[in-house]
Parts: sequence; structure tokens; C-alpha cells
Amino acid sequence: MNKVSVINTITVPEGMERDAEEIREIYVEYFSKQEGFVESVLYKSIEREDNGSIKYVNIVVWESIEAFNRVVNAGFYNEDGQNSDGYKVLGKGFPEPITVSPGRYVSIKENHA
Repeated sequence: MNKVSVINTITVPEGMERDAEEIREIYVEYFSKQEGFVESVLYKSIEREDNGSIKYVNIVVWESIEAFNRVVNAGFYNEDGQNSDGYKVLGKGFPEPITVSPGRYVSIKENHA
């Protein structure tokens, strides 16, 4: 069974970096207590956008798509991103104007000769 990586791009306006990092830590604390969570790594761009915002890439790894779906569940199907236990998932817990673009990926193993 393939692990699933949820790769989120988070765009944070200048001056809101600390807020975004603290909210991300709350997410990691929540997810790390869920069955099937493997790890989370946060990357911060070394360059700012022209408008002063900064981009982060947050990678959350789950044991399987089933494990991910158990946690996120209903959050995919409502505008607030709220899952069945009332937690906002898919980056919906970040205040505007912070934006989150989530995506789900599985690794592809390549054989090199």
C-alpha cells in the first residue's frame, strides 16, 4: 500500500508568518494524534513574492489514502472544510488573506538501469 503525501502550498502575506506557523503547529499536533499519520515537514521559501508575501510548502505523510480519508472525511465536501469531529481541515483553519492550496500525491518509484 502506498503512503499518501498531502502537499500544501501556503501563501502568507508579509507580517503574518508567525500566525501561519503557529496555526500549522496546531494542525500538526491534531494530525499527529490520528491513526495513520506518519510525519509533517514545513518548508519556507527563501524569496518573497513581488507583493511581499512568502510561500510555504507543508508536506503531511499518511500511511494510506484510507488513513487520510478517515481523518479528513467530510472536510472535502463542505465549504468550511470541517470534518466529522468538528476540526477544520484542508487548510480552512487559516485566517484570510492566508491561502492554502492542498493536493494529494503518491510516490512513483522509478527503476534506473
